[in-house]
Amino acid sequence: MTRRVLIVGTGLIGGSIGLALRAAAFSGEIVGTGPTAKTLETAQNLGAIDRWHARDTADAAAADADVIVLAGPVLSILDWMQRLAPALAPHQLVTDVGSTKVQIAELAAKLGYNQPGKARFLPGHPMAGKESGGAALAEAALFQNAMWLFTPLDESAHPLEAEWREWVAKFGARTMDLDPARHDEICAWVSHLPQMLSTALAALLEETFSSDPARRDEIAAIGGRALRETTRLGASPYSMWRDIALSNTEPIAATLEALEQRLAHLRENLRAPGLKEEFRLANQFRSRRE
Repeated sequence: MTRRVLIVGTGLIGGSIGLALRAAAFSGEIVGTGPTAKTLETAQNLGAIDRWHARDTADAAAADADVIVLAGPVLSILDWMQRLAPALAPHQLVTDVGSTKVQIAELAAKLGYNQPGKARFLPGHPMAGKESGGAALAEAALFQNAMWLFTPLDESAHPLEAEWREWVAKFGARTMDLDPARHDEICAWVSHLPQMLSTALAALLEETFSSDPARRDEIAAIGGRALRETTRLGASPYSMWRDIALSNTEPIAATLEALEQRLAHLRENLRAPGLKEEFRLANQFRSRRE
């Protein structure tokens, strides 16, 4: 039974996990750690954590926890996995919220997680978030109706993993298990490509109109819902997407290349029947989701 949870990284996702645990009636202790005292204090003031450890004393906090949630960017998760592995015991579970899974799963296997005498590791990825990060934006309802993906290292059942899955369900999330490579491929299409598209469009508009105040004001005044929705993701922080791009480069590059070809096809068919077919396919995709 889980009595103490350590959340490594108490920003938007980590802080929301702490709040979701409390909202789901978790009665144990929630401890936080991370790179800055300011973020940890914010999380504590919100009630997401009960107390916190500075980064340099986090090893001791991890040794006392039943569940350790690695809630930072992907490269930070990889660093923490290596740092904590030697200090953990078989009765402990490590899980994460990283947006890519192949490198995480590979490192977990290399470090011996899930082997006899070692801690359990359950890679995870909640498909939830906001355009801006930070503990101040954390909320208990962030995972309501969201998909929480898992990429288990093996097929063996384990009570620690089963209990964490139960908590995720109590957060209001739906769950799905995927192979790590399949996870990264699908997320490149449904999450990473939309982000890159939004970023490219927002950057293009900024570069094209920022030096002309009159035209910039016209864009701001005339651009309506379509522009706001299409560029909304452009407000996302580079600090998070840098790690995603570095850890999922090939799948993202493949989707961008496919999109480039599709845009070229659209350009070539602006005055041809092919444009009608593109709209038919797009309408069909949307109708399947409604």
